[in-house]
Amino acid sequence: MEIRHLELLREISSRGTLAAVARATHRTPSALSQQLRTAERELGVRLVEPASRGLRLTSAGQLLAEGAEEIAGDLARLQARLDASTGEPRGSVRVGTLPSAGQALLPALLGRLGGTAITLTVDDFDIAEADFAAQVLDADIVISHSLTGEAPGGAHGLTATLLAREPIDVVLPRHHPLTSKSQLTPRDLVDHDWIGVPEGYPFDSIPVAIEQLTGRSVHRVLRLRDNHLVESLVAAGAGIALLPRFTTRPAPGVTLRPLVGVRAERSIMALSRSDRHERLAVRTVVSHLVEIGAGLTRSGRGSDLPVT
Repeated sequence: MEIRHLELLREISSRGTLAAVARATHRTPSALSQQLRTAERELGVRLVEPASRGLRLTSAGQLLAEGAEEIAGDLARLQARLDASTGEPRGSVRVGTLPSAGQALLPALLGRLGGTAITLTVDDFDIAEADFAAQVLDADIVISHSLTGEAPGGAHGLTATLLAREPIDVVLPRHHPLTSKSQLTPRDLVDHDWIGVPEGYPFDSIPVAIEQLTGRSVHRVLRLRDNHLVESLVAAGAGIALLPRFTTRPAPGVTLRPLVGVRAERSIMALSRSDRHERLAVRTVVSHLVEIGAGLTRSGRGSDLPVT
């Protein structure tokens, strides 16, 4: 029984199809099929069977895939003990992050890791809340967010660590009538044009909550992903919007106001597969992120609102 065969079964269980595993691991489906046939001969059992999407694990294959999860955790813990015996964590840590949280956290993280034996690789993605959990298949740490709970949907079974709770503020054109108020309520906002985010993205839960609370529809003139683009269009008078407090530096032409009367705060979380979290280098990076997030919360960056 070879670890590489167990890891392949685990990948099939996690990703669903052999083609998806091939894309993620930069191998051909034919090479993976050959590896499966070799594993079946050595183990003497059928590991996969035909299915509508190509192949699926048999009961024996699924049993071994689940065992691979345990073995991966044991190996990671052993590696962590070895790293600890040398006196410092080491190795490469892959971080995937949503851009706004990465902007708040990663510069300080890079500074902390300078001179250590940990190297960081970073990817960024702006995706719906339900899609963050799947990113742990390709990253050691996924920096995600949720406005509806502590962790994004689908994170069950993952190691989830709270990094910060960040207020979400209303951004207005500088000469908008609502800038006369020091804070805003749902009823203040419902009759104005909005620049929103795509459906399923965490920030969309706030206008949805405003609609439920007021019984009136929020008029979204645009739905956009990029915060900087949103801010520039607010400055041009296209509508009002929502932006995260820690990473928003109001540009000329806009004003920020806090929102009260509805949940307007996001949880920024670090997600990892349990075996990857066992690595000393990964746990060290997460610990740094927790400290950086706590510093952002203590400093209340942006807490001098209102901004005019």
